[in-house]
Amino acid sequence: MTRSKTPPCTTVAVAPLRVLLPADVTAPALARHEVRAALLRLGLRERQFDDILLATSELVTNAFEHGERPQRLEMECADGRLTLRVHDTGRLLPELRAPSPAEARSRGLVLVQALSLDWGFERCPGGKYVWAVFQLPEV
Repeated sequence: MTRSKTPPCTTVAVAPLRVLLPADVTAPALARHEVRAALLRLGLRERQFDDILLATSELVTNAFEHGERPQRLEMECADGRLTLRVHDTGRLLPELRAPSPAEARSRGLVLVQALSLDWGFERCPGGKYVWAVFQLPEV
């Protein structure tokens, strides 16, 4: 995990995606739907981005469970990489912790770390955002 700023984007290949998230349990599904549609517009096939969709769900769910509520999802693609950011209103910063084998939950950030090239978080006005970067497969 890195606490530095989100990696800079030099050349944007597609228009960035920005989705306002509802303040209810439908937010992860809406986020997945929007990211899926954007990746299909890039010409990717569904089997090429399962990891990105899983990480999308985990980031949004984590904002609900450990933030105060997710506000929005942002996605950018540049230089063969995709960056997801989930903004929430919480002040507590995320902590990566190893879950007990007996726990049925608390694996979200462990999954995000395993699936992404890098991940991190930043404080921002009104809360924070948690981000993850993924290598895009060849089209």
